[in-house]
Formats: sequence, C-alpha cells, structure tokens
Amino acid sequence: MPLLIMNRQGYSGENVSPRNISIGISGIGSPTNSLSEEDELDLKMELAKTEDEIQTLRQVLLAKEKYAMDIKRQLGMGPFSEIKQNLSKGWQEVQTSNAYLTASATLEDISQSNVYKRTQESISNAGQMTSAALSTVGVAISRRLGDMRALPLPSPPRPSLGHSISVPAMSMRHSNTFKSF
Repeated sequence: MPLLIMNRQGYSGENVSPRNISIGISGIGSPTNSLSEEDELDLKMELAKTEDEIQTLRQVLLAKEKYAMDIKRQLGMGPFSEIKQNLSKGWQEVQTSNAYLTASATLEDISQSNVYKRTQESISNAGQMTSAALSTVGVAISRRLGDMRALPLPSPPRPSLGHSISVPAMSMRHSNTFKSF
C-alpha cells in the first residue's frame, strides 16, 4: 500500500514535495521491512522535522498564552472574572433552553393549582402548630428549671476532722519510711 506524503508548507517555510513511498502493511498497521533504505531514511527525517515543529509550536503556544494572560491582567480580567463570566453565560444559556422554559412553565402551572395552594396552607398551619407546641414546651421547661433553682440544695456530707487526720497517720505509721525516723 503506497504512503503519500502530501504537498504542504513546512513550519520552517520550505515546501515538502509529494512522493510515494511503497510500504507493506502486515497485521494491524505495522510496516514490514519492504522499505528501501532511502525511503526509511526520508521518513525518519520527516518524522524528526515534524516532531521538532510540534515542539516549536508548543513553545510558541505557551508564549502566546502567557502574553494573553498579561493582557488580561492589564485589562483587569483575572481568573475569577473569567469564571464569573462563564457562569453568567452558562446560566443565561440554561434560562433560555427549552428544558428550562418547559420546567418553569410546568412549575408555574403547579404553583397556581388549587391542590398546591391547599397543600401549602396545610404545611403552613402545621408549621405554626409545631412552633406553638415547641414554645409551650420551652415555657414549661423554663418554669420547671426556675422552680428547681428556688429549692435549697442538699449539702454533701462533710467528713469529720478527726477522721481525716487519723487515716493518714495510721497508714504512715506502718510505712517503712516512718519507721526509719
């Protein structure tokens, strides 16, 4: 199967001439050794030039990206303003999409229905009743705590002074340290 290298403008500006290089394909795209040494050398040179052009283009792209960032910074367009613009644009696209418009219309219809209004009223009433019940419980707890504060606290039992002195003295008499004195 012949491989055709097309006329193209190389990155360095020279024209690459078209030519047919005959290669055999075996299996899944792996060339056989039917290339002449000259064709193989030409292909290797072409590959090296192409890889060099790719590397040069990467460097040029990186320099252009840095330059664009400098311009944006001078214009006051930081990364956050870009994110904000992208989010704003995305939200506008969502709001104008058919799915959003259909969903909005459906929600509007639902919110205007009698069933929705009755459900909303029921939930509102239940919330008010719950709030009143919790308030009543809170008042009862506060009152009970107030009553408990008014009661005198029982005093803890106080050990007698004689007992506190005699216990350490007894244990010290039997210790080796005490006996050494």
